[in-house]
Amino acid sequence: MKKTMRRVLVVLLCMAMVFAMAACSKKQDETSGGDSADAQAKSEGVMTYEEYAAAALDTEVTIEAFVQAKQSWWEDKATVYTQDEDGAYFLYNMACSQEDYDKLVEGQKIKVKGYKAEWSGEVEIIDATFEIVEGNWIAEPMDVTDILGKDELIDHQNKKVSFTGMTVEPKKDANGNDVAYLYSWDGSGSQGDDLYFDVSKDGQTYTFTVESYLCGPDTDVYKAVEGLSVGDTVDLEGFLYWYEGVNPHITAVK
Repeated sequence: MKKTMRRVLVVLLCMAMVFAMAACSKKQDETSGGDSADAQAKSEGVMTYEEYAAAALDTEVTIEAFVQAKQSWWEDKATVYTQDEDGAYFLYNMACSQEDYDKLVEGQKIKVKGYKAEWSGEVEIIDATFEIVEGNWIAEPMDVTDILGKDELIDHQNKKVSFTGMTVEPKKDANGNDVAYLYSWDGSGSQGDDLYFDVSKDGQTYTFTVESYLCGPDTDVYKAVEGLSVGDTVDLEGFLYWYEGVNPHITAVK
């Protein structure tokens, strides 16, 4: 009798462990994103990325996406980089309290209503409001090195991206000297302002930026760019921002 009871207890314990492991695995899928189709599913009335991309400028749009980074908060307005598995959305000056801004952690899914707009080539959502919805997903950077300079690059605007094997090219400071970076686009700034630096690949040179609101002077990436030398070979990650052409906002440098 005692042996039978022991066997029953062992079986019950094993079943409990299996259910616990399954629940843990499910929780990990929910919080890390993984390949969960449920997290990516759109609710009723929400555009797919294809529908959003096809929408005319100045029209109202409703999207669902996942927070990838927060750039800034000021006077109840937030600027946020978001993405889903099909594309990315830049939310500019979205209505947001400080309390709600704190809830916009990396990976959090949100539903956004606003207007599609464009500024100097950058397509964004303005005059937006949002609500937090269930779901969590973090994008892996897409390597776009091979399509730099090609028309198809703009199709990935605002996505989390990476660049490999880029060479740091010289910029001219106010005295005409070759330097690896400038504070502000024309070198008129100082530490704490945006960093501008040039990198090349296959004979073409591009200007990249460390946006100080996104990655300030105390961040690793800001310090890394300040430590660059002309001729260095670097791998980079960031968001495929657009300003009069491609102008990535860099968040990591190796």
